[in-house]
Amino acid sequence: MDTLFIPNENDFKRWVKEAVQEALDKAATKNLSTPPTEEEPLLSRKEIAAIFRISLVTLHDWMNRGLPCHKQRGRVYFIRSEVMEYVKQHHRKAS
Repeated sequence: MDTLFIPNENDFKRWVKEAVQEALDKAATKNLSTPPTEEEPLLSRKEIAAIFRISLVTLHDWMNRGLPCHKQRGRVYFIRSEVMEYVKQHHRKAS
């Protein structure tokens, strides 16, 4: 018959302390390996539509075709560099 181990309060404290320390160590090494970058501001649907001089309907169509967007609190936002990269990759030359 197997022996049942019942942890006490000190065991739980030690486990939590070890888990938190491990998470902090991982976060510290991650921050050291990637240089800090300045985050780009999020742009609204209207701002992106104005940049490309398109309607919101066309923008919605682009979103359905894969235009990268970020949804926060029921709203849709874009990062300019992601949108520009997508447009460069999917630009069709007029014949």
